[in-house]
Amino acid sequence: MIINAIPSDWQAYLADEFEQDYMKALAQFLQTETRTKTIFPAESDYFNALKATSFDQVKVVILGQDPYHGEGQAHGLSFSVLPGVKVPPSLVNIYKELQTDLAIEPAKHGYLQSWAEQGVLLLNSVLTVEAHKAGSHQNKGWEIFTDKIIEVINREHQGVVFMLWGAYAQKKGRQIDKTKHCVVESVHPSPLSAYRGFFGCGHFSKANDYLQAYKKMPIDWGLHSLGEQGKTDSGNGIQMGQIGLPF
Repeated sequence: MIINAIPSDWQAYLADEFEQDYMKALAQFLQTETRTKTIFPAESDYFNALKATSFDQVKVVILGQDPYHGEGQAHGLSFSVLPGVKVPPSLVNIYKELQTDLAIEPAKHGYLQSWAEQGVLLLNSVLTVEAHKAGSHQNKGWEIFTDKIIEVINREHQGVVFMLWGAYAQKKGRQIDKTKHCVVESVHPSPLSAYRGFFGCGHFSKANDYLQAYKKMPIDWGLHSLGEQGKTDSGNGIQMGQIGLPF
């Protein structure tokens, strides 16, 4: 089985991870799982977060936990779903907060590719899941790999906004140097918790204010009508390297 290579700009920082025992064990696990089970997202989409947001472009990191486990939802970007898929409840609440915070009307779709292309790294902690089994691929090695991504951004960048929603994301973000970066925290936007502090958090305006203070272009959080753009390949135009994963 051949898996998409990671983009060349991320390779300089992550290539060594694919030689580590944990990644080889993860590769074997996924190879076994995909023989008899349905795994989300599609194999070619495992690293879409890295494809959509180049390393040098990272301005904001939004940490998720697991991919969506429903049919046709996950495509490798945290909180995002493909065009034509019903907007999930947590994303509905994100849109509500955007409307309160920045007067942005809720989008009629849940495809967040335009955020990613502006420098919003939409990163899940775990990059795969078995269909209809939430959390089924936790503690298989992905968390080590995504910790490395956060470590590299923390070390190599200055002035990145990290949005940590919920206890899981906050724990994962403990390594972030708050003297170099902006860390904003709240409860998760899930319907179970959003009313306990996510609504009214103002994270989107805070992020843009911070970016502008660092002389960076703010994020256009508005999600416009997809039209034909929703049909484009999320990896289009990305220069890919030649490192194949041992899956």
